[in-house]
Amino acid sequence: MKGIKRVITLKVNGDVHEVETYPNRTLLEVLREELSLTGTKEGCGEGACGSCTVLLDGNPVRSCLLLAIDAQDREVTTIEGLADGSRLDPLQDAFVEHHAIQCGFCTSGMILTARGLLNRHPHPTEDQIKLALSGNACRCTGYTKIIEAVKSVTEGRG
Repeated sequence: MKGIKRVITLKVNGDVHEVETYPNRTLLEVLREELSLTGTKEGCGEGACGSCTVLLDGNPVRSCLLLAIDAQDREVTTIEGLADGSRLDPLQDAFVEHHAIQCGFCTSGMILTARGLLNRHPHPTEDQIKLALSGNACRCTGYTKIIEAVKSVTEGRG
């Protein structure tokens, strides 16, 4: 790393953290390496696979493309912060119920992308769900069970 470390303040999953980091470190690196929030995965490292998706002010972003310093004064939500205590988010429950997890590597990005969609559109169409998830790659099988899980939440069957 080059440059001079700076102390930045991040609000992640409702908790405020002061982190000493280089200005060129990504949010993904800081989440995983400084805050030990390893639910956010590094896939391609180029923003193409969606595995590193987190919510920034309720909207999905690729944490591998966002500098940590640019997340200051904003609300970051990772998969670890989606549950309410021991109670899972309805999307997390639906992914389990519909066997939409597969190997699990892409799951946190899928769930947070879907949560971002539902934050904006509580009752999206199947086409809107497919479009929202089109930037998230699942290398295990297909997307049928993932889409069924998201649809079940929108239909109140989560």
